[in-house]
Amino acid sequence: MEHSFLSHPRGDDTLPPPEKLGYLALSRTTDRVLQILLGGDLARLRADSVAESLGMSSTTLRRRLRADHTCYQFLLDRARQYRCEQVLRIMWRPGKCLAEELGYLEVNSFYRAFRRWTGLSYSEYKVRYTL
Repeated sequence: MEHSFLSHPRGDDTLPPPEKLGYLALSRTTDRVLQILLGGDLARLRADSVAESLGMSSTTLRRRLRADHTCYQFLLDRARQYRCEQVLRIMWRPGKCLAEELGYLEVNSFYRAFRRWTGLSYSEYKVRYTL
């Protein structure tokens, strides 16, 4: 995919790819949340379990992320996008399989997110980039 890993839905690039995170002044909390999401099982990670693993309440986690002008859902979406890009660089996967791997309960939610990330439907992307 040619789109930036952590492009905000409004179009502003809020966070760089994980390998560039050292160049952005993220709070320790936001950085740790990103690392947990990027290294974890996206189908199982929830904000409350991430907060618990960081030794804080969900409320504290929300407050600290808000101080960085972000939220858990935004970081989760970026982690899903990044993981999707990594998988599709290696090989094409059926949308249903990829949706499950990325933690989507409904495949249609994955397809909507994919269109938001790329500007293309999943099938349009396949035709354009895999043939």
